[in-house]
Amino acid sequence: MKVDKVVLAAPRGFCAGVEKAIKALDWMTRVFEPPVFCYHEIVHNQFVVEYFKSLGVIFINDVAVVPPGAPVMLSAHGSPPEVIEAARQSGGTVIDAVCPLVTKVHHELKVRAKKGYTVLYVGHEHHEEAVGTMAVAPESVHLIQSTEDIDALVGREGPFALLSQTTLSLDEWQDLREYAEVTFPEIWMPNRSDLCFATTNRQAALREIATGADAVIVIGSANSSNTVALTKVAEAAGCPRVLRVNGAFELPDDLEGTVAVTAGASAPESLVNEVLRALDPTDGVTVNAVTVEDEYFPPPPELREMLKGISALVDLALQTPRTSSFDGQADREFTAAQVLSAVSR
Repeated sequence: MKVDKVVLAAPRGFCAGVEKAIKALDWMTRVFEPPVFCYHEIVHNQFVVEYFKSLGVIFINDVAVVPPGAPVMLSAHGSPPEVIEAARQSGGTVIDAVCPLVTKVHHELKVRAKKGYTVLYVGHEHHEEAVGTMAVAPESVHLIQSTEDIDALVGREGPFALLSQTTLSLDEWQDLREYAEVTFPEIWMPNRSDLCFATTNRQAALREIATGADAVIVIGSANSSNTVALTKVAEAAGCPRVLRVNGAFELPDDLEGTVAVTAGASAPESLVNEVLRALDPTDGVTVNAVTVEDEYFPPPPELREMLKGISALVDLALQTPRTSSFDGQADREFTAAQVLSAVSR
């Protein structure tokens, strides 16, 4: 491998929603004896999932298999209403780690459906976020993956609305949005795009550096929609070689010249560091930043209430002043990277 220079995209890696979800599941593993059950992968990253499996987390695709009274975490991608209800009926503690941006789309779909809209939902079939969102109003929503899917709705009575999976590539979304606007000129869309700001930022950062690179390395898992979107951005930018890897162990040994590196929103920074060490560029690493993210999502409300209760019990046992208020600053400063470090245990 003869890599001259590495250009590192910024922002990259964990977004606020992933930070929230990983820290929430970490709390579950500290508070409860194993096993803790998690409906679907907490986030789509192989390393993160294997880490939590090592702590006794069991990832499931059906909440019916959860033993009565066992603790359950619902993933960041959002869950169908019937799954949330079934989990709560099991009698154990249920923490919903859904990303607030996904919750926003659920709310938009629910409102539009109640108003009689036919909703076009741009997303990927079978992706957990798409499945969970469309289950909010299945009788009113249609999955859109191509212009042909839009054409198939011509002739239906309006009004129409357009919503989106949060992790799509901007190019994919824009093309279908523009076609939908031409096909249904009166189509309703939210004032603020459904696309995740973190996903869009990572795509913009990569787009700036992909054109001048001999190769692009995108770190993340194959089932991560935003990671796959990053590979499409690099290919569209004209980079001659685009590789998605789970980690440094998957790097080929024939990389050379200038290599651009980024990571999907569910990929830990530790994996980025391992890739940089493996590339070992002779001219070092340059960071290209397009923006600085400071978004913070607090823990799920059910988790905050649970932690307050635990704090109150400890204070009572130790006969100390009751301090049950949630320390948001401390939570903001404690990162998911620390969760995934063995030192944090």
